[in-house]
Amino acid sequence: MSAGQSWPSLLSRQPPLDTVPLTVINASVSGETSQGGLTRLPALLQTHSPDWVLVELGANDGLRGLPVNQTQQNLAAILTQSQAAGARVVLMQIRLPRNYGRRFIDRFEGIYPALAEQFQVPLMPFLLDTLYDQPALLFEDGLHPRAEAQPQIAAQAAQFLAPLLRPPHAKAAS
Repeated sequence: MSAGQSWPSLLSRQPPLDTVPLTVINASVSGETSQGGLTRLPALLQTHSPDWVLVELGANDGLRGLPVNQTQQNLAAILTQSQAAGARVVLMQIRLPRNYGRRFIDRFEGIYPALAEQFQVPLMPFLLDTLYDQPALLFEDGLHPRAEAQPQIAAQAAQFLAPLLRPPHAKAAS
């Protein structure tokens, strides 16, 4: 799938975000771990000076069975550096396939709400949860969404992000 088909690329065209002046920079790298994201982050923050950073990392750490504390430390460093650069941060919950064992899954998935609370950042629900009952929208691995799923993912993300991106003085229409 091309980068232009990905949900981050579609995000600014989704209602209600399509009425907000918004530039989305998709800095994701397929297959990246939290360590890779942490390594690339300083240059990205310096180059783009973002107002917001959406952190959607850790899935590949979990799928590879990397130590949970390592993933948590990497994500904490990403949140720390992003906030220190003046960006507001949104952290996305990541879920693992149920065959990874209850103990590992609970420890891994628990780092996201813990970090959201520690850093006082919004925790976006895992966007793929709604796709798992629609196998036609997933590749054969049952984990990765096809291009056809990207608009649905972008719409979900837009609904979550819209209230956060609204200027503090703006009021919602009733």
